[in-house]
Amino acid sequence: MVREPRFHRKLARTAGMFASAALRRLRAPGTGRSLMALPYLGFGNAGKLWIKGRVLDEPGFREQTSEDSRWRNMLALYQRLDSDEVEGARVRATFQGQSVDTVTDSGGYFSFELTPAASAGPGWQAVELELPGTRGADGQPMRTSAEVLVPPPTARFGIISDIDDTVLWTNVTNKLNMALMLARSNAHTRKPFKGVAAFYRALNRGAGGDEGNPVFYVSSSPWHLFGPLVEFMRLQGLPLGPLLLRELGVRDVFRPARHTSHKLDKIELIMSYYPKLQFVLIGDSGERDPEIYAEVVRRHPQSVRVIYIRNVNPDPSRIEALDRLIEEVSATGTQLILAPDSVFAAAHAAAEGLIHVDQLAAVRSDKKEDDRSLPAA
Repeated sequence: MVREPRFHRKLARTAGMFASAALRRLRAPGTGRSLMALPYLGFGNAGKLWIKGRVLDEPGFREQTSEDSRWRNMLALYQRLDSDEVEGARVRATFQGQSVDTVTDSGGYFSFELTPAASAGPGWQAVELELPGTRGADGQPMRTSAEVLVPPPTARFGIISDIDDTVLWTNVTNKLNMALMLARSNAHTRKPFKGVAAFYRALNRGAGGDEGNPVFYVSSSPWHLFGPLVEFMRLQGLPLGPLLLRELGVRDVFRPARHTSHKLDKIELIMSYYPKLQFVLIGDSGERDPEIYAEVVRRHPQSVRVIYIRNVNPDPSRIEALDRLIEEVSATGTQLILAPDSVFAAAHAAAEGLIHVDQLAAVRSDKKEDDRSLPAA
């Protein structure tokens, strides 16, 4: 992997130290404060639901638009990074009339693993969340709901995808450039790689056209970016699915990510909920996705249907390393496909019976439509 210039590393480290200093105002829950519970998109099966979220001092995030200047985008990113997490807040989750309590950790995060009284139905399930120790303007405890995806019985496989440089161009191999990109743009102005949205919709529908194959997004990006990423997916027509991001301090956002263990842990978590489901793994060659996915195959050789790796690193030594991984993975009966773009991956998926061949035209059209404005695949 190409190392960043020393000046860039020093600048990134200084920026991280400055930003993290602004976040040291960790406060315990008390009266007279406007708190908010921010639930993330959860997932589960008929007998078990997984939920994660965070309690913050209500930041009053402003909705962003395509007309926002770079300064407004930078300010919005800072506001998200500067949101105050609340340690020790009590959170109650209620589903099918059963309630479970927990408290937030030092980062303001909470999580639940719920066992429904009766089998949870397929589709998005609503779990009620409450902050019992708080009161809103109406004198009632602060409440919201978390959405939890339960795949339908028609699902033939699941999709686990990276985000950075797989769905969304971020130049993640250069942390300073990635930070500048995030600060200069927003969900309206960032664009996916060509053809990605149509390809993911085709995988979600499957060869049967309405299979409801679940899509999970696993990334080393921080949870601070959950809202903008969900909005990005909505605007670009990507299938909505649970996001599993990383608990990071702001200083860590600008440092080279040690994301192997994070991604492996989250993929293991997802697979543990669906032991009878095979998975399509999608990533890029820029960092460690191929190595991480190869390790998943070693651990679960029967659970991986195919691996698609977007080739974003033309370095010959990287290509040689990928060739060795392709050979290793193929020995287990799983294919690792190095794809130059989404059309190539979609054509292979159609040949493998993962998507309907009619969807190839939609992927080609999506790629062609985006050719004028998106980064090269």
